[in-house]
Parts: sequence; C-alpha cells; structure tokens
Amino acid sequence: MKRLEGKTALITGAGTGVGRSCMQIFAREGATVFGVSRTQANLDESLALVKKAGGQGHVFAADLSNPEGAESAIKAAQKAMGGRIDILANIASVGYSWLDKSPDSMNDVVNTPPDKWHEVMALNLDTCFYMCRGVIPIMQKQGGGSIVNVASISGMLGMPVAHTYTAAKAGMINLTRSICVTYAKDRIRANAVCPGYTDTPMIAKVMYLFDDKEAAERLTPMARAGTPDEMALGCLYLASDEASYTTGAVLVIDGGTSARQ
Repeated sequence: MKRLEGKTALITGAGTGVGRSCMQIFAREGATVFGVSRTQANLDESLALVKKAGGQGHVFAADLSNPEGAESAIKAAQKAMGGRIDILANIASVGYSWLDKSPDSMNDVVNTPPDKWHEVMALNLDTCFYMCRGVIPIMQKQGGGSIVNVASISGMLGMPVAHTYTAAKAGMINLTRSICVTYAKDRIRANAVCPGYTDTPMIAKVMYLFDDKEAAERLTPMARAGTPDEMALGCLYLASDEASYTTGAVLVIDGGTSARQ
C-alpha cells in the first residue's frame, strides 16, 4: 500500500537536493505533489522526473522569503490540488554554497554584516514561518495535516562559522516544537528532520573531503555523506500516517556525526 495515497503535499526547495527527492518519493508513495522554489528551470526538471515515474505533480516559482511570495505559492497549491494541503514540507534553504552568490553570508557573528544576517534569516527561517503561517489555517479547516521542517544538525551544535545559518536552523527546530504544542488539538502534527552532511549542491564544494578515508571518518562515523533520498525517506515517515503519534520530534539523520559531539 502506498503510504501517501490520496494525499496532497506542498514541498518547498523542490528544485534540487532533498526537496527534489521528496517530490519523487512522495509522488511514488501516492501523493499529488506541488513543488516550489525560486528557479523555474530546476522545478521543471523535478517535475519531469515525477511524471516520468508515473506520478502527479505541479510546480510554481516563487520567492518564499517574503509574505507575498509565500501567499501566492499557497494559493496556487490550493488551486492545483483541489483546496487541500495535507502535507507541508519546508525544505527551502541556503547554506555554504550561498557564499558564491553572497560573500560573508556564512561568517561568524562578529564578521557577519547585518544585511547578510537578515538575508540568510529570510531565506532559511522566514520562509518556514510564512509557509506555516499560511498553511496551518488551511489544515485547521480541513481537520488536520502534517508539517515537516527540514533543519540541520548545525541547529543543534555549536559551529565556528555560519552563525546565521545555525541560528536559523535552531529557530526552525523550536518553531516546530511550538507548532506541535499549539496545534496538536487541531490534529496537526509538526516534526523536524535534521540532516548531517548530505550530498547536495549546498555542500558540493566540500564533498571532496569524503574521498580521503581519514578525513571522512573524522567527519562522521559512517565515513560518508548521506544522500538526498535518505533524508527524504525520513521526511516521508514523518509526513505519513505511520507517524500518527509522532509530533514535536526531531529526527536526526547524520550517519552518527552528532553522537560524538
């Protein structure tokens, strides 16, 4: 039996990485998927993969770091999927690769310019806030739903750099817990996934470190990076009715990296 049969899923960050994997895996499990990101070309590639495998889906390009973009995406998702949004997966994010476009955005706190702080917060945490703010009332009216926020183990650990990123991901984790506490009465579940090193474009420039056995073992006990599909499968579990008694949870998928901190 398909675990998301008859469900509708709104997935942000759907153009690449974990978001693209969620598009494919959720569709394979029976959901109608609606993917959102800023880049239309990436979304088109994700949708083509969904349809090639026999899935159903739609895509919509929007900047979710502002309330207008989030509102337009939510309205488009409702229109495309008959008004229902059963699952919201907040995956849109920027990380180390953002340095190529935005120098100084991944610095320590003293060396982070205020405009870079606001920029990274908007792209990582504000997007989650705007989407939850818009989708929760829909879930309340329809009698429930599942929210999965993809944060990071960097939101659980102290880091020497990327202080804005780590603060944003920590914010996602506690926002998830707070949503759980407030909206459980409405049959809305909220959970977080915290990936470790994952082979996505976000860390493509440092993936070479895993080519060296000793370096790889220092990074994680499993001595390899995770795959986008491995993160998406965690999201699938939390989104599905198999996790019907799971809310407010933080699912760490990091190959053991955080276990020895």
